[in-house]
Amino acid sequence: MKIVVCIKQVPDTTEIKLDPVTGTMIRDGVPSIMNPDDKGGLEMALALKDKYGAQVTVITMGPPQADDILREAFAMGADRAIHLSDRKFAGADTLATSNAIAGALRMLDLVITGRQAIDGDTAQVGPQIAEHLDLPQVTYVENLEFDGDKLFTIRKSTEEGYQTVQVESPCVVTVLATANKARYMSVRGIVEAYDREVEIWNFNNISVDEAKLGLNGSPTRVWKSFTKGAKAAGKVFEVEPAEAVDVIIEKLKEKFII
Repeated sequence: MKIVVCIKQVPDTTEIKLDPVTGTMIRDGVPSIMNPDDKGGLEMALALKDKYGAQVTVITMGPPQADDILREAFAMGADRAIHLSDRKFAGADTLATSNAIAGALRMLDLVITGRQAIDGDTAQVGPQIAEHLDLPQVTYVENLEFDGDKLFTIRKSTEEGYQTVQVESPCVVTVLATANKARYMSVRGIVEAYDREVEIWNFNNISVDEAKLGLNGSPTRVWKSFTKGAKAAGKVFEVEPAEAVDVIIEKLKEKFII
């Protein structure tokens, strides 16, 4: 079984700050990590490898420093790493990003992506890749079982609980960070990761119209980013339950909710 896991290097959002004048993210001094949902997806792929002998390829699109997370994936147990890096990819939104990644994917049985990246929270790239490749997709995956042939049985998280669905390979799934506890990198794996080859792919390695890539292929733009303002202090009412109903109704009317 051939599995491709899409991973992304993101800033650690616990350290994020925004420039109050420009509204842009301040990246200086902010550590970068592998996107948590993507790491959950990588662990799912490695578990399938452990059980069925799958070949796991990781792929990312980003600047040269994104090499770090590919090395981390090697240290965790990935077999192959592809780094999409080209000026023609720069400035891509989710659609242009998915176009580039889909163009790089070839013969495979399973594509795994994280549900969403913590620096954008759009949850769009995985489903868009599935659409470009014309493959069935299952999102918000909590658990995945394989029958050893072509059938995946999947538990999918929903607002009401979960659904159990089945899908045949090839397919695309997007995985929650909480689906798996990612394994630690081994000392040997860390040492050997930097002796292994990361394949650098550019525009010439993918089959995509240049007009669909980078800034020119991105129909969306970020107009403004800003930090969430502080909420006003709340007010506590110490009343009996019957009185509480009247207070709640009054406040809802004040806010024109009812």
